Amino acid sequence: MTTDVLIIGAGPAGIFTALGLLGKGDSRSITLVDRGLPIERRSCPKERVGHCVGCRPCRITTGFSGAGAFSDGKLSLSCDVGGDLPELIGVDLAQSTIARCDDIYLRFGADPHVEGVENPDAIAQIRRRAIRAGLKLVDCPIRHLGTERSQQIYGSIERHLIDAGVTILFEHKCMDVLVEEGPAGKVCVGAVVADHSGGVDNEPFEIRAAHTVIATGRRGAAWLDELCQRHGIDHESGPMDMGVRVEVRNEIMDDVNNVLYESKLVGYPNPFRDKVRTFCQNPGGFVSQENYDHGLAVVNGHSYKDRKSANTNLAVLATQHFREPFDRPIAYSTQVGQLVNMLGDGHILVQRFGDILDGKRTWPKELSRSNVVPTLPDAEPGDITSAMPYRAMTDIVEFIKLVDQVVPGFASEETLLYAPELKFYSNRVRMDEHFDTNVARLHCLGDSSGWTRGLMMASVMGLLMGEELSAR
Repeated sequence: MTTDVLIIGAGPAGIFTALGLLGKGDSRSITLVDRGLPIERRSCPKERVGHCVGCRPCRITTGFSGAGAFSDGKLSLSCDVGGDLPELIGVDLAQSTIARCDDIYLRFGADPHVEGVENPDAIAQIRRRAIRAGLKLVDCPIRHLGTERSQQIYGSIERHLIDAGVTILFEHKCMDVLVEEGPAGKVCVGAVVADHSGGVDNEPFEIRAAHTVIATGRRGAAWLDELCQRHGIDHESGPMDMGVRVEVRNEIMDDVNNVLYESKLVGYPNPFRDKVRTFCQNPGGFVSQENYDHGLAVVNGHSYKDRKSANTNLAVLATQHFREPFDRPIAYSTQVGQLVNMLGDGHILVQRFGDILDGKRTWPKELSRSNVVPTLPDAEPGDITSAMPYRAMTDIVEFIKLVDQVVPGFASEETLLYAPELKFYSNRVRMDEHFDTNVARLHCLGDSSGWTRGLMMASVMGLLMGEELSAR
């Protein structure tokens, strides 16, 4: 099989690469490969049966629109958040492309309402409390797609791509890329792909392409790391984010939820002074489980437009930078996640903040007395601190105490902490501002590249990639 542009991964970066090409009227053939299902077939069986059934691959993390769009579906409209892409392409280009991507989302049905811009006086009050606590408030305008409505929006995009002639191979797994030695060095000439229907790899076949774009998201970060090692794709170890998902009653978060919708607080608590931040806030949301390769269960959060719970959940992530000779942060965080899973017998662990401070595990009967009813009912009460590294756990506990000065009640005894919350984007691929790697005709985008974090910046990278390819 041959194609002009081969895109591995149908998350926002891959989707917007195709949209960028089509938007320029490019007539070259485009083939999009994804391990998961089309958007209309992406549904988590847990909604029906009440517990995770271990779909392989997980329907929340794979398929058209990727993992992030299927969870909370929030678009950050400022280049101050979403990773380090502005360092690569420049702040002005990043911000202007955000506006263009936002317009595309609006054309496909996104809610025109923007959260977090209507009450500057109340935002200033929250900022003052954050400053007194030694934290920085990053108030970023948010367009909330919603977990259920994002499926409708991306469904429209999927139909648009198919109608425009894009070939989409669902339930197909990329096994490897094809790299050959050319006169000027290594050249990527396509990829090896296998039909993965029913979770079983069938006979692999080659797809030859003039350009190959890898956009496999956080779920594919570890796979891309292996690919870099195998083919000598220049990369470096980026920072690693590890943490917990915190759940409190909506009443605790009402002030911030109503004013900002999503508060992004950043601090450097004692004693280690590591960067710790809040991320992916879901007012009235639901804590969820995602399954990665080899049975790794990680925690995330969903936020619907029309369906609400009595709780707000958000991630608290501690960032660590490893130095030489260590260069395997993804493997490190995976092993931490596996330890937490072991304690929970394959389930997400949940523990009350007060029990952590008291040095004891949480028991089911204690959860049953709490004002905070877990929105992940099959989470296993236990002791997160028995598996999480001391440094990361200390960062998290001290940061939660600081946030309590901004949001009184955040560090209450019954606040729930779920683990593990892991973000797999530690491997950063070395590229120039045109997204060219040291292997000719190979480009790496989105969260798996290590340059973006979240839907919008991945979309930005994809749109620019598609337009760049069209100009060549």
